Amino acid sequence: MQIIVVDKRLSRARTLTLSPRMFAVAMAGLAMAVLFSVIGLYAVTFRAAVALEVPYIRDLASSLMRGEIERNEQFVRDNVSAMARRLGEMQAQLMRLDALGERVAKLAGIRPEEFSFRDLPGRGGIESEDARPLSMSELGDQVERVARGVESRADYLDVVESELMSVQVRTALLPHNTPVTTGFVGSGFGRRLDPFSGQVAMHAGLDFAAPVGTPILSAAGGVVSTAEYNPAFGHMVVIDHGNGLQTLYAHASKLDVRSGEIVRKGQRIALVGSTGRSTGAHLHFEVHVNGIPQNPARFLSRQSHDSPLAELNPRRR
Repeated sequence: MQIIVVDKRLSRARTLTLSPRMFAVAMAGLAMAVLFSVIGLYAVTFRAAVALEVPYIRDLASSLMRGEIERNEQFVRDNVSAMARRLGEMQAQLMRLDALGERVAKLAGIRPEEFSFRDLPGRGGIESEDARPLSMSELGDQVERVARGVESRADYLDVVESELMSVQVRTALLPHNTPVTTGFVGSGFGRRLDPFSGQVAMHAGLDFAAPVGTPILSAAGGVVSTAEYNPAFGHMVVIDHGNGLQTLYAHASKLDVRSGEIVRKGQRIALVGSTGRSTGAHLHFEVHVNGIPQNPARFLSRQSHDSPLAELNPRRR
């Protein structure tokens, strides 16, 4: 394309030659200039119309503002709903944590009046000068941080409860209870004169002298491995408490349990008698660890002052 420029100030006409690419660029620039001019004119006209409260323009502006406000409100509602759901989950976790904490405290021997999981701890402090409201994102972060803390503490208390229960189970399987509640210790553990031969011999247990028919109680929970008559021990019961620990109860007049039966600590398993190799009514009681006889007084140490083992209690010496 050629453009001829004629002006009286020019001595002769001038010719400008435009390539198609240059022409397209010029047209695009012209279009952009017209577009920006229209946008500027529209903005000025719109502001002026709003300022002059032109009805149509005012309604259009109000409609646009209402749409923006509704979008903002919907955003807030969505965030509040999400945090409300998270808060509900945290409340359920806290209820579980309270119940779990009370069980753990009970297992640990903490009295309820000393520490209550349901009472909030006291808090306080001076008012800060740089305090400000939390933003929505900061509030969400705080909720998530607290939720993670609740979950981790619940997991920790689960582990503590399991360990405390394990300790209680192991303790329940140790022969801490005296097998009779009346009578006295007629013969202790160790070497003594045999009442039949008169020779020095090892006495592998304790003899509790008590009237015939006195209840014989399991010193700990376990499984009855033997409940039978033995020529030396008479009617006897052997209870397996696990981990190589066994207790033996001999010379009974009657057995109340059978082999394979599970017994709990303090359960009646037999009655005192004088069967087998015996000179009178008594209970012969032994404790074995991996088949080796142990002094029962070392295990039966948690006794009251009126127990038949009070005088043999190693902790009271």
